[in-house]
Amino acid sequence: MSAPKPPARRTSRITTPDGVGIAAEAFGAETGPGVVFIHGFSQSSLCWSRQTASPLLSDLQMVTYDFRGHGASDKPEDPARYKAAELWAGEVDAVVRAFGLERPVLVGWSYAGRIIGDYVATFGTKGISGIVFVDAVTANERRFYGSCNRLMRQMCSPDVAENITATRAFLRRCFANPVPQPLFELLFGVNMLVPHHIRAALFDRVADYDALNRTLDVPVLVVQGALDEVVAPAMAEHITEIVPNARLDLFEGAGHAPFLEAPERFNAALATFVREVTGKA
Repeated sequence: MSAPKPPARRTSRITTPDGVGIAAEAFGAETGPGVVFIHGFSQSSLCWSRQTASPLLSDLQMVTYDFRGHGASDKPEDPARYKAAELWAGEVDAVVRAFGLERPVLVGWSYAGRIIGDYVATFGTKGISGIVFVDAVTANERRFYGSCNRLMRQMCSPDVAENITATRAFLRRCFANPVPQPLFELLFGVNMLVPHHIRAALFDRVADYDALNRTLDVPVLVVQGALDEVVAPAMAEHITEIVPNARLDLFEGAGHAPFLEAPERFNAALATFVREVTGKA
């Protein structure tokens, strides 16, 4: 008897409270614990492909989306559409509601540490079961960053050649180990879908979530690549220190994207965390 086929990928076009069209997809089970994956700066939902196709996570309701200005979502021209916390929070809430998720776990990579902070600042934690910060940004002190800030500024350049060169160099620095060329080209392609002025609007937004993080009352897992050159491990250590009952999982030998460099370990850790915090084994 053959194994049952997993449910088909479900796609949706969601409109945020401020009228931005968001491209989103659901994977895995149609019932069960919910997980919302939020990508990083200049990336897209495609970065989570090693999670959405994983047998370890197939019994979860997994939702990915391209946040505003990225991937297949709308790209408003006005920089103000990328500044206010309420806009980012409303976007996350719209995605959760569109798929009918009940108290999902939010998984945020890199820049998405800000987005999760915006969501909690606006809606509190009553609508979520837990948070997974993945090499995430939540504060602005220089010691929390690696050596890629100059490249990220060059990625905001209107000079196309400079922009492309910086984007390729930045993406290479995201990994401690070589990644398959098709994966690299996919990630590079989605990077280049983000206009330079939208990158600039995101890049200049201050991260100041320490006071909020000290009040978090849901379980928090902090995942960090030990060899991250974008966000220093000091950031993860800081988050773990100030968030009540947070747990740090340091991935030795991995860079800024441990979920891509060590997907089986990451997926196992995520599956365990989700089942613990939702009470659904």
